[in-house]
Amino acid sequence: MGFIHGLLLPKEVDFNAALRHQADIAADMVNHLYDACAASNQVPIPGNPALQAIESLSAQSRETKSRNMAELLDVFITPYDKESIYRMVVQLDWVALSVNHFRLEAEVYDIHSLREYEPILANLKTMIAALQAALGALDSRDIAAVADANEQIHVHYDQVVGDCARATASLMRGPDLLRVIRHQVMFQQLKEIAKRIHVTANTLEDMALKVV
Repeated sequence: MGFIHGLLLPKEVDFNAALRHQADIAADMVNHLYDACAASNQVPIPGNPALQAIESLSAQSRETKSRNMAELLDVFITPYDKESIYRMVVQLDWVALSVNHFRLEAEVYDIHSLREYEPILANLKTMIAALQAALGALDSRDIAAVADANEQIHVHYDQVVGDCARATASLMRGPDLLRVIRHQVMFQQLKEIAKRIHVTANTLEDMALKVV
């Protein structure tokens, strides 16, 4: 019966669960980055276990993205249009990539402490948690909850951009040009993480509106 069922009925995939899993990996990466900034004064960056966890999760994220893409190409029936799911998979992958790029730059540029980034990373934690909540609300078709989460993400995105701008301006008043350049690159990457979360949230809200 199972064999006949497989032949007669098109394959179904729980893309709500698949997207939530991909978002959970990205959230773990953001949370580890926050932990790294809290611990970096005690643990050298090259041996920081939180940063090492990000590298491992990055590989897991790539595998999940590839699996979700393969599933998307292999199914006929999807809960949302395929283009929307595709964009969500890609944007969630970009969130994870951006976090891993920050880790890489922190190690390569020999940043001695990540503690000064803690307020910005706190906002990123709030943003990624709101994105997870929005994905949960999508499953139940709670469009109002998706919109509320998106608005929260928008507010914190503005805060990240403002915090990065003020921190860069403060650095520029100092005499150490190399330090200015190094940290400016890091602030730019933090803004990239925030932007990717923001774009993902907008994509999610657009997907939610299409199923109302």
